[in-house]
Amino acid sequence: MKNKLNKELAVCGFSAVKTLEKNNKSKIRRLYFTQEKAPLFGGLCKYLSKIKAPYNVVEPKELEKLCGSIHHQGVVAMIDEPVIERLNEDILNEMIAGNEHALLLDRVGNANNLGAIVRSAAFFGIKNIIIPMDEAQSSITTSSYRVAEGGMEFVNIYCVKSIPDVLNAVDGKMIRIGTDLSAKKTVSCLGELSRQKPLLIILGNEEHGISEQVKNLCDELIIIPFSGMQTGNASPVESLNVAQASSIILYEMLKK
Repeated sequence: MKNKLNKELAVCGFSAVKTLEKNNKSKIRRLYFTQEKAPLFGGLCKYLSKIKAPYNVVEPKELEKLCGSIHHQGVVAMIDEPVIERLNEDILNEMIAGNEHALLLDRVGNANNLGAIVRSAAFFGIKNIIIPMDEAQSSITTSSYRVAEGGMEFVNIYCVKSIPDVLNAVDGKMIRIGTDLSAKKTVSCLGELSRQKPLLIILGNEEHGISEQVKNLCDELIIIPFSGMQTGNASPVESLNVAQASSIILYEMLKK
């Protein structure tokens, strides 16, 4: 939940706040917690006292108002509203030179899905996530921060005005991998591809997948195989949730 007046974002959830404390505590402007959680934030309170930042014990209902959710887990930290850096040529070249893989989200609109993707990316050591500047794309929110379970502190999220422009910019420098239900290749090919060049994995919108324009700019299209593929039987469900799919893709990508 954003406080537009103060340009703040509420970070809630025990793991999210604890990881924020450990890695980026200077981001925290204010801290609120229940009496039950107070003993777990003694060190952070000492730090906040030193820099003259407020912290208070409050009732759970007050935390719910601060973050707009019942899933606060007894603690809310207020940080400056994140400013997402624009992806530029220098950043792209640095990724490529460092052989760093990246995820590109094509209008993934659900904040919980974004958070889960961030969590998976952090778990597998993928630190670059690119999102479009599009109303259909979820950005960094209280929900995505909480679902990421601390993963937000380990990834760089960049924004772009045009996905096709990014795909054209990395042509021949990264292998552009799209996900598509009609693809012939499966995710098992990613391990080999990842040893050739850094991969740019494009994950699509929850309802429609990646756009046709984006598909046409991909070097490869892949599918996560299901049990009936070899026998020609249809899957009982059309596809996996995009966040679930991202975990499988990243696992296969890094499997040696």
